[in-house]
Amino acid sequence: MPDDDIRLAVPALPQYVRLARLTVASLASQHGFSFDAIEDLRIAVDELCYLLVGAEGRPGTITMRFAVEGDALRVVAGGPAGDDLSQLGELSAQILAATVDAHDVSHLDGRVTCRLTRRRDRG
Repeated sequence: MPDDDIRLAVPALPQYVRLARLTVASLASQHGFSFDAIEDLRIAVDELCYLLVGAEGRPGTITMRFAVEGDALRVVAGGPAGDDLSQLGELSAQILAATVDAHDVSHLDGRVTCRLTRRRDRG
């Protein structure tokens, strides 16, 4: 069972992405993540949200689950797949590789699901 398990559902619109960044930063701060790790998590969540929401937004809702399990914070986010952003771009993949320990994106039945994991200490 995770130490903390927070679920967030917001309209798939850019103006709500801020809530996801604030949620991950708050949770990471409460669990002793360093300032740099918190900033990395904010950046990573922003990249995932862009994949789900796009620049203009989409119909529907994105859902996010934030969980602290031991020394790791895990995020699972999902929403309707869009034709224009159905795959992680090269730059986004590089950003995620630099900011988190693991990430993946999967597609099933017209939905996209993104996962990322960041350990408290990466060293």
